[in-house]
Amino acid sequence: MFVLGVDPGLSRCGYCVLRVDGGAPRPAALGVLRTDAALDVPRRLAELRDDFRALMDEFAPTAVAVERVLFQVNVRTAMGVGQASGVLMAEAASRGMDVAEYSPNQVKDAVAGHGDADKEQVQRMVQILLDLPAPPRPPDAADAAAVALTHVAMCGVPR
Repeated sequence: MFVLGVDPGLSRCGYCVLRVDGGAPRPAALGVLRTDAALDVPRRLAELRDDFRALMDEFAPTAVAVERVLFQVNVRTAMGVGQASGVLMAEAASRGMDVAEYSPNQVKDAVAGHGDADKEQVQRMVQILLDLPAPPRPPDAADAAAVALTHVAMCGVPR
């Protein structure tokens, strides 16, 4: 089975598909979906949705875990993140997938052991937990992997 972790964003949307088969979770795909800032927001959301659909078509995850947006100083960025998150969650739900949201502190706590972990600590723990040769880059991809790992930790690994 696959779990798809998402660090939502309109410009950069991190994703990580974890293969969960009773052993340690392993990444099947890890990266960032990007949209063209020159396009208007509806077109960017449609582009993001199409790329997200392609991921779901390829891996057919049973669950999608999304990092919840709690607060951002930049209202414009927060709006884009919220819009992207909504499109992605609606697409997953329309396919009958379980959708879970986790706060940044829940993710940091599950992956690094404390909710105050910084980006570098999260990246390093993702590297260790997924047995990667280097910390995932860019940080959006590492964050998505951390969200997927959080979901596996919170929901257990099916046997």
